[in-house]
Amino acid sequence: MEIILKETIQGLGYKNDVVDVKPGYARNYLIPQGFAILANASSKKVLAENLKQAAHKASKIKQDAEDLAKSIGDASLTIKAKAGESGKIFGAITTFQISEALAAKGYNVDKKQISLNGDIKMLGEYTATIDLHKEVKHEVNFEVVAD
Repeated sequence: MEIILKETIQGLGYKNDVVDVKPGYARNYLIPQGFAILANASSKKVLAENLKQAAHKASKIKQDAEDLAKSIGDASLTIKAKAGESGKIFGAITTFQISEALAAKGYNVDKKQISLNGDIKMLGEYTATIDLHKEVKHEVNFEVVAD
């Protein structure tokens, strides 16, 4: 079943993408929650017109995302966490803490744009991926140190 996404859904697609999903997923979750609409002929025409009008705005947004990725560059983040003597953290490092560390350096990145490669429960160096735009992804290195 083809649908048009009204919001970016991680693992499925970006806003205004036409994606093919199982009918039950579309009817029971995506459409009732307002995340998508049915992709029929009239809604595809409306989407095409909206995309045409938003093309200039989209290029500016992409350029802003690329500029943010360049400004972040190889910024090194240090996240402090309480840890035991073996180096195991009490709890885990989340995208919220990485977002706060970036904000402290002057970069405004939402925690929903950050993804981690598994749970971070030990001290050490790690890498997080920041999804700034559909075509702009940036990796940032960070170090978890004992508080």
